[in-house]
Amino acid sequence: MWITWIAIGIALFFAANIGASGAAASMGVAYGSGAVQRKITALSLVAVGVFLGAYLGGEEVVRTLGSGIIPPNLLTVQLVIIILLSATLTLFGANLLGIPLSTSEVTVGAVVGVGIAYETVYVQKLLLIVSFWVILPVIAFSFAWVMGHGIRRLERRDARWKGEGDGWWKKGLMGLVLAAGFTEAFSAGMNNVANAVGPLVGAGLLGTDQGIFWGGLFVAIGALVMGGKVLETNGKKITRMSLLQGTAISGTGGVLVIISSLFGIPVPLTQITTTAILGMGSADHGFRLWQKGIVLKILKVWLVSPLLSMTVSFTLVKLFIEPAPYLIVVMVAVLISMVGLKSLYDTEQAERRAVNEEGAGI
Repeated sequence: MWITWIAIGIALFFAANIGASGAAASMGVAYGSGAVQRKITALSLVAVGVFLGAYLGGEEVVRTLGSGIIPPNLLTVQLVIIILLSATLTLFGANLLGIPLSTSEVTVGAVVGVGIAYETVYVQKLLLIVSFWVILPVIAFSFAWVMGHGIRRLERRDARWKGEGDGWWKKGLMGLVLAAGFTEAFSAGMNNVANAVGPLVGAGLLGTDQGIFWGGLFVAIGALVMGGKVLETNGKKITRMSLLQGTAISGTGGVLVIISSLFGIPVPLTQITTTAILGMGSADHGFRLWQKGIVLKILKVWLVSPLLSMTVSFTLVKLFIEPAPYLIVVMVAVLISMVGLKSLYDTEQAERRAVNEEGAGI
């Protein structure tokens, strides 16, 4: 019995980290554009939105992660712990770096790692999921880039589209960007809460309704307590947005993720939003935006994260459940992945020191 509670505890801790990471994806644009000026207000809206999204529409993605990638009869309590622990450690490390990371990638990677260890993975379903990971960010970038040029023309013709002044026009634009951000938070609940509770439901440790309720609650708590740093990253460090730009970005991300959730496909919400921000920024400033260090760092973590969580889960299975003589090779792969993440952190610290020295006139 105690091992079941350990699995549930890890899942709820993972859900809290999903809230911290998803905060940037759902309300970062509204915060960066100035529609929400206080960080706590933005995070509170995220908390309400993700809980409602999970409770009202998270069932289909829960089914996919519980039984759509590997056979559900394979999921024991021990394997559920391995999946959740692998995904949680990867996501928690990214949150410490302030990097918006896709919880779908790390969770699917962890599930696949277990499936590879037992040589049973639904490859066709996995390829469908991965294809969405590639296609949706491209669509988001393209839509945002096209809309960015249109918005730029509108704002040049009439300054009211920029939200300048304090009249009803600006209040209307602020209302739009808040509605779009809340829609995206709702979509985060529909899609991302399943990453924490899907393995529990697949193993029969929690009922679907129970898993969605408690997962949604802890995602909301995580957004409030730990979401500030990632919110700042997506909202302010990549590029600043006008109210109309923020509405277009959040609306694009929310609609794409809601549609995917209705079909039970776990998709990278954070990638979709971040690439939409990059598309909008590229329409404004050209592709030199991609030279920013924060953008390059996000791209690197996106590549490392699913491979790292997959390697960690595979290694834990072979270490504690199915010992294998070639475990040393896998451990080396884990070490290389960890060194890669550590180098990203060291680079960030070096950049901060350089900025501080420059500001001090050194």
